Amino acid sequence: MSGTPPNGTPQDGTRRDGAPPDGVPPEAASSGGVPLRAAPARVAPADRGATRIADRVVAKIAAQAAREALAEPLADRAAAPHATVTVHHDIARVRVSLELDYPSDLGAQCAAVRSQVALRIEECAAMSVPEVDIDIEHLHATHTRPAAGRDRRLR
Repeated sequence: MSGTPPNGTPQDGTRRDGAPPDGVPPEAASSGGVPLRAAPARVAPADRGATRIADRVVAKIAAQAAREALAEPLADRAAAPHATVTVHHDIARVRVSLELDYPSDLGAQCAAVRSQVALRIEECAAMSVPEVDIDIEHLHATHTRPAAGRDRRLR
């Protein structure tokens, strides 16, 4: 009985029967010294607003995905993939510019880039990607590359 004062009411303000003190509504009663509040009313998703992901953010996701798809290192003078994106609602139209080594299987590389870009944008931005256009801006002939670059690649 160390926690009960002489008048019979515990120190936390509740009565012996566990009810809150007189005049305090049950939803505002304390639980372990922390006042309880009524849960906030739920707001419909349409009334909360919308999240908009900027086109340039989606373009960065696409460019990174293209780099992932082209796992093998590009020629020393090859530029990293670059992407431009136009977003309308939840649909992203993507164009990726690449520089690739030649001879190589260009079709397979482009298919891998298309697949990876669409997958990453769908995962990261929750957008539909109906098509990914690929522009091969430059081909780097592997046989004309400096000897140091060829030796490094063969090791």
